[in-house]
Amino acid sequence: MKAIAVTNSISKERAQAMVVGAFVTLAFLMALAVAGHARGAPESFADLAEALSPSVVNITTSTTVTGVSDQGAPQVPEGSPFGELFRDFMDNGQGGQRRPRKSSALGSGFVISADGYIVTNNHVIDKADEIVIEFFDGKELDAKLVGRDPKTDIALLKVEADGPLPFVGFGDSDIARVGDWVMAIGNPLGQGFSVSAGIISARNRTLRSGPYDDFLQTDAAINRGNSGGPLFNMNGEVIGVNTAIISPNGGSIGLGFSMSSAVVDRVVKQLQEFGETRRGWLGVQIQDIDADMAEALGLEKVAGAMVSGVPAGPGQDAGILAGDVIMSFDGVEVDDTRGLVAAVGNAEVGKAVRVIVYRDGKTQTLKVTLGRRESAENAEVVPAVATIMEPKEAEEMGMKLMSLTAEIREKLGLSKDAKGVAVVAVDETKDAFEKGVRSGDVIVEVGQEAVFSPADITKAFSAAKEAGRKSVLLLVTRGEGSRFVGLSLK
Repeated sequence: MKAIAVTNSISKERAQAMVVGAFVTLAFLMALAVAGHARGAPESFADLAEALSPSVVNITTSTTVTGVSDQGAPQVPEGSPFGELFRDFMDNGQGGQRRPRKSSALGSGFVISADGYIVTNNHVIDKADEIVIEFFDGKELDAKLVGRDPKTDIALLKVEADGPLPFVGFGDSDIARVGDWVMAIGNPLGQGFSVSAGIISARNRTLRSGPYDDFLQTDAAINRGNSGGPLFNMNGEVIGVNTAIISPNGGSIGLGFSMSSAVVDRVVKQLQEFGETRRGWLGVQIQDIDADMAEALGLEKVAGAMVSGVPAGPGQDAGILAGDVIMSFDGVEVDDTRGLVAAVGNAEVGKAVRVIVYRDGKTQTLKVTLGRRESAENAEVVPAVATIMEPKEAEEMGMKLMSLTAEIREKLGLSKDAKGVAVVAVDETKDAFEKGVRSGDVIVEVGQEAVFSPADITKAFSAAKEAGRKSVLLLVTRGEGSRFVGLSLK
């Protein structure tokens, strides 16, 4: 009886647990249903495709290619009776392509306004002489280029139609979540209007195609010809422009990339207003910070953007120095260089912003009036230097070092007044080589102090060790560029 009582007790507990579990499961399923309804996960994409297809266009371009090469042409011996025949053949533009010819390409795009503005990829219309837009109903119109932005691979076109055109708007890609349904419409492989669907596989991808990369990754089928077409969310809003795929065979394997609307929308508005982009410019060269650099600087965490050079411009005017770590820009914390580049590029030209930098163990707030990046792409960094000491040699941390003599300056292609210490050899088994220091580099600073001889570097390394530092920071120049390198003192 006692055993039965225990069994009955357990059965009741199990029953209660089952009831609770059922309620939890029901609540979970209801939450999924609500979420699915909110996101609009459909039983079919047909209604969405039917509504959106008229705003998507096929793009055909033609480009005049001037043939200037006789490579691959038949080689006729001097004096051959066929020489004149082959010369006539080549001059008529046959084998050697001497006569200009037309090259065509296909892509996709989408209408963003009733008066005929169309967005596509820059690579779709690059160098095109003629751009023809085909609409869903088969109508064709010639398009003119309004503006382009190679850095984000976006171009804006314009057609003149008899009446208002169906169009779509941009959604907010920043709130799109991994796992959300998306739909692509375009002209894959020139087959005409085609729809594919999938989910967002990842966000904030970079393909190293430009400084403003912010791609949505999707498994919705994207192929050649889809370039420039829209990626829609389930509200019918464009949250990406289909740009690239990763594929070993040229076809879709579920790795498609769409430039996010957060980037595209800003670019399109500027192209529409100015015919060009107008991005903010801080006027500094920057690099990411690694653990050794952070330790050498005394930073609590690996974050921020290290200033490796400051050309004449807004940053220099505001007092930013090489060696500063930018921790905050216009009220937003800086995690790395990518985040800073995006924040500055999205800022308004001429805007006065507050920049917080970490310098000499403490933070400072500087006020910078931003310039325009497009006007300063080729700014040159001029490092601050002092007088040089007597030529000497030394070996430190696997680096063979030498003071800059006239002979070494000439050998390295340096200016006569270049200052620093030349690296003439690097042990490939040491940390310096692993961190990218190479023969021919010039060390300008150690521990954010200028160095002019190998003895200065030896002294700086010794001082860092005596102070209990685990790492030391070098400012290294190569050609016209400069960067900081954190070396472990272990």
